[in-house]
Amino acid sequence: MAFEKMKEAGSFSNASGADLQYVVLQVTLKEKFIGTGSGNLTELENVINAQAAKGYRLHTITTANGGSKGLMGGDRIQATLVFERI
Repeated sequence: MAFEKMKEAGSFSNASGADLQYVVLQVTLKEKFIGTGSGNLTELENVINAQAAKGYRLHTITTANGGSKGLMGGDRIQATLVFERI
């Protein structure tokens, strides 16, 4: 159960996007414990492609350092994405 909660900490928020002009989503990027770079860039790519399939384009993306989630957790980066209906 605790492991499932840890996995959720790196996931993205879920917005409906039903007939909205703009949709805002957040994705938590988990830094690799060893080495550099994000360990879940495919998740970010999936979020962008899912919104594109709904008729949205990525308008803006910003990031903020979310700090560490504890021992061997690596750093977290909050990516906020704004999608615009096309």
